[in-house]
Amino acid sequence: MDKYICDVCGYIYDPAVGDPDGGIEPGTAFEDIPENWVCPLCGVSKADFSLYEE
Repeated sequence: MDKYICDVCGYIYDPAVGDPDGGIEPGTAFEDIPENWVCPLCGVSKADFSLYEE
């Protein structure tokens, strides 16, 4: 599964980790996160994330 990076603050969403504090279980693909989810660091929307290329 792909990682995604917040274009605003640089937070990297890693599907292996998920976002437990935000209610996103580990193993959840970015595409499967609800549209109303926000970046846990800066609060921007899912639309402000881009595919992370390591």
